[in-house]
Amino acid sequence: MSRLHSCLFAGAITLGLAGCASAPLHYYTLVAPAGGGVPATSPAPYPFELLPVNVPAQVDVPQLVVREGGQGMLPLQGRRWIAPLGDEIRGALSADLARALGVPDMSGLPGDGKPRLRIMLDVRRFESVPGSRALLDAAWSLRLVGGSGGQDALACTSLVSEPVAAGYDALVAGHQQALAALAARIAATARAYEAGQAPACPAD
Repeated sequence: MSRLHSCLFAGAITLGLAGCASAPLHYYTLVAPAGGGVPATSPAPYPFELLPVNVPAQVDVPQLVVREGGQGMLPLQGRRWIAPLGDEIRGALSADLARALGVPDMSGLPGDGKPRLRIMLDVRRFESVPGSRALLDAAWSLRLVGGSGGQDALACTSLVSEPVAAGYDALVAGHQQALAALAARIAATARAYEAGQAPACPAD
């Protein structure tokens, strides 16, 4: 092989390796586009604060993690969340709750002694099965804080499963829909709770 051919061959290999190394990353968010998610409604009596969300360690990674068969879990190296998964879930649920309750999320802001609804969420399962389902299994609680009332906290669990088409865009959209459905359940229960009723936890 001539020196020219050797140089061209080496250059081709280098370009090929560079092409593999620079494969594009795809980033996803669980926050629905403006105007999506839960429909806006009349304001609830109190603003709310949504505390940081806990997620299972198995999916608490930058990559989308999908289930393969009965036991397999596969992190998708080229497909990632734009922020940590707990933050993504919290951001999406906060936006959905703000629309469903008609009041802002006051997390991190001073309450000045005024009542607000404190919402806690603990995600137990966050399951992604491309072409099948996006599943969310969570425990959540409501407590009215900052006022003079002594209303007991309400603790519930919800299981939401949304069917999804093939493709990762459809899978993420399914998770957005699952979070919107969860927000609707929490908001409906919160309105009854804030009205001083003793609401039952929503049925799955």
